[in-house]
Amino acid sequence: MKISTTLAYLAALLLATGPVLAGKIDPNTAAGYVQLNRKIQCSLKDEDPQVYGWSGRGYSRVPGERDRHLFNVEGMNIRQCVSTKDKVRGTGYRLVSREIMLYLDPKTDEILRTWENPWTGARNEVVHVANDPVNFGDFGKTKDGKAKSFELRDVNGTFLMQLEVPLFYTNPLGGNYQKYVGGTYHATEIFDFNGSTEELLDDRKPVSYPVISWVRIAQWLPWMEMGSRSGLLYFNAMGKKLNGFQQLPAILKDEIAANYPEYTAPPPTDDKRPNETSWTYMKKIIDKRGGGKNADKPRH
Repeated sequence: MKISTTLAYLAALLLATGPVLAGKIDPNTAAGYVQLNRKIQCSLKDEDPQVYGWSGRGYSRVPGERDRHLFNVEGMNIRQCVSTKDKVRGTGYRLVSREIMLYLDPKTDEILRTWENPWTGARNEVVHVANDPVNFGDFGKTKDGKAKSFELRDVNGTFLMQLEVPLFYTNPLGGNYQKYVGGTYHATEIFDFNGSTEELLDDRKPVSYPVISWVRIAQWLPWMEMGSRSGLLYFNAMGKKLNGFQQLPAILKDEIAANYPEYTAPPPTDDKRPNETSWTYMKKIIDKRGGGKNADKPRH
């Protein structure tokens, strides 16, 4: 056989067998569990920044009155992952991120700097979400070494993944007697992801680009200065993993450039800082205002 004929035959063979050789990620293995979660959350490549963006609305729920549309919201999270190892839990990953969510006027979509509180009559200074960092990690095995599997729900070629995060912890803004009088933060965060199953399982593609839905049911925001008034807030938003920071809407990019320049990149993968929440962030702001001694004084 001539060399040219042999090369042509090999090229044809490679083209024919390429998809078979590529293979798919097995969701029923510990390795597959880690890979699929990484593709959704960030990337199979270490230190490969990814961005989620979302928008939605926030409402009040007070007994005896109609729900009020208080805010629109526009948010983003910029993140990256790095591989980790554990003797018992095997291979895993660590995700590091920082996130911003802006509270917008429900009619004009302009960024709110102050807010007219319809219950107290006060004009409150709006404190937008600026959580840095928001980090977590996961492994392919449990603490006792049992392999995890990824629950793959496929509907007509679309994968569906849901995640509920019930929260109940000591409120950072409380005092030393919370176990006697209450003062816990009680909320639920709900995340739903959906996207191409084919893309998710393809081991040649390091990133999946799902749609995300986010719901939060929570107590009043601390900057609203609502004290012990009855009621709660609920938020409903949708978004997507984007093709990069530049795909974010102008209102977010402009605000980041003006006030949060570090949010154009995720934290370093060796970030050891404790996670930030709206409550710990607000505590820092109150402390700057003069500490807890002034926290009970409404700001007009």
